[in-house]
Amino acid sequence: MLQFHGGGFVSGSNESAGNDAFCRRIAKLCDVIVVAVGYRLAPETRYPGAFEDGLKVLNWLAKQSNLAACGRLDSQSHIFDSFGASMVEPWLAAHGDPSRTGVYCLGASSGANIADYLARKAVAAGKLLDPVKVVAQVLMFPFFTGSIPTHSEIKLANSYFYDKSMCKLAWNLFLPQEQFNLDHPAANPLTAGRQPPLKYMPPTLTVVAEHDFMRDRAIFYSEELRKVNVDAPVLDYKDAVHEFATLDVLLQTPQARACAEDVTIWVKKHISLGGHEFSY
Repeated sequence: MLQFHGGGFVSGSNESAGNDAFCRRIAKLCDVIVVAVGYRLAPETRYPGAFEDGLKVLNWLAKQSNLAACGRLDSQSHIFDSFGASMVEPWLAAHGDPSRTGVYCLGASSGANIADYLARKAVAAGKLLDPVKVVAQVLMFPFFTGSIPTHSEIKLANSYFYDKSMCKLAWNLFLPQEQFNLDHPAANPLTAGRQPPLKYMPPTLTVVAEHDFMRDRAIFYSEELRKVNVDAPVLDYKDAVHEFATLDVLLQTPQARACAEDVTIWVKKHISLGGHEFSY
């Protein structure tokens, strides 16, 4: 599972402890290997830097799967780079095989935008990523927005956590000045002319919170996916705020624990549908 942390695209957020604890929780519950991706932040690195960092990791996983397959075909062979170092990541080769169950992209907050971008790129790439395939994605309170405000964006425009001004500032710092637009494809998942078409997207689980400024946009995206027969359920948590399941100070709340368990049920269901077993 590829996991992208939240906290916005902008420098200054410090959520490494909460992100690490969340990754460990998901790895244990889902019985999967979690690859937590650190991506470059704005304003030092603007779009598409963070998105490209995620894509590099996905391509790295595909390369590792191919190298591991070569090793399995010939147990006596070893693949080294020009400096004599092994090109195969030993821990991953010993404990996991991304080509067997596929890759699940999970992102929280701004990380969900990156996860969705990766899913779109994986669909467009097709067999170029073989033997790795993005089989599903989990979008947790995605950092979506748009120029036409939704009900939640109006109601929670001055909320205490992420509000209208904070979100607009984040996108202003992240997008290149000449590209700043709240309907930019990185910000608005339902921008006209989006490619590839929604009907080709993988199964998508979306997590939203009752008191999240961005909740409606995520729900709309799920609704559009379901209209084209993509499995796209929504988990809606009452009395919860943006990043309620990944922030260090909220990890022990009933909502955070329930969310991790609900995500686990959905992920395991999809792995089972692929004919794979678990070690409980």
